[in-house]
Amino acid sequence: MLPTLREILALPAFAGVEVRCAPGDGFEVPVTWVHVCEVLDAHRFLSGGELLLTTGLELSRAAPAAHADYARSLAEAGAAGLVLELVQGLREVPPEVLRSARMCGLPVLVFRHEVRFADLTRAAHARILQPHTRPHGAAGLGPVLDALAETGRSHAFLQAQLGPLLSLPARTRATLLGTLGALLHTQFNMAEASRLLGVRRQTVYYRLEQLRGMLGDLNDSRRRLGLLLALELAREGGTEPLGLDTVSLVPAFGRDLP
Repeated sequence: MLPTLREILALPAFAGVEVRCAPGDGFEVPVTWVHVCEVLDAHRFLSGGELLLTTGLELSRAAPAAHADYARSLAEAGAAGLVLELVQGLREVPPEVLRSARMCGLPVLVFRHEVRFADLTRAAHARILQPHTRPHGAAGLGPVLDALAETGRSHAFLQAQLGPLLSLPARTRATLLGTLGALLHTQFNMAEASRLLGVRRQTVYYRLEQLRGMLGDLNDSRRRLGLLLALELAREGGTEPLGLDTVSLVPAFGRDLP
């Protein structure tokens, strides 16, 4: 299972964090990733479940109306929470951010001392990826051949290929599986994948980082074939919606894998 926000904040690396906004059961939401971003439109790069880290430099230069929009946009994008380092641009959380966060159910936390974001992300990602450690060689073609040859092996094959993604919350799962499908369909051509998904290229790069963290090496041609088969199996096998409706994977099978 993915760790909750409460479990992430309990890690030693997050010692000294202060809660400024704790709406309802917001600390029980699962955290899928930790993302460092200073821009005010950070919501465009989120796929859901991220804990956002920022020094608030751009936020300190923005008008009060933009403060409210900032918190609301993060909540609507499915962010698990916002962590501000109140050292450089900001000395306190803008009241408009807090008001909007309370209304939208977005947890807001602060560090009143300088912290190394690299240490925070490293510790959090180690905890997030801990349940998804898989033995060497599990991504080979054996499970694919078994799934094709034997009846009743589809579930085991899906878990072997896509298990970490299938355990994500519905919104994040659909986004990342759709992105994986587009990347495989375009043979990891970022420009084509971004056009296919209707998002910016930077967003595809960010999601690819998440996919690699959860699925491991995506460069091996056999691994890509296994993922393609798993995505087709999931879509055609009557499983729950996986966010693949807009991506046709069939042409990719007829192309040489790099």
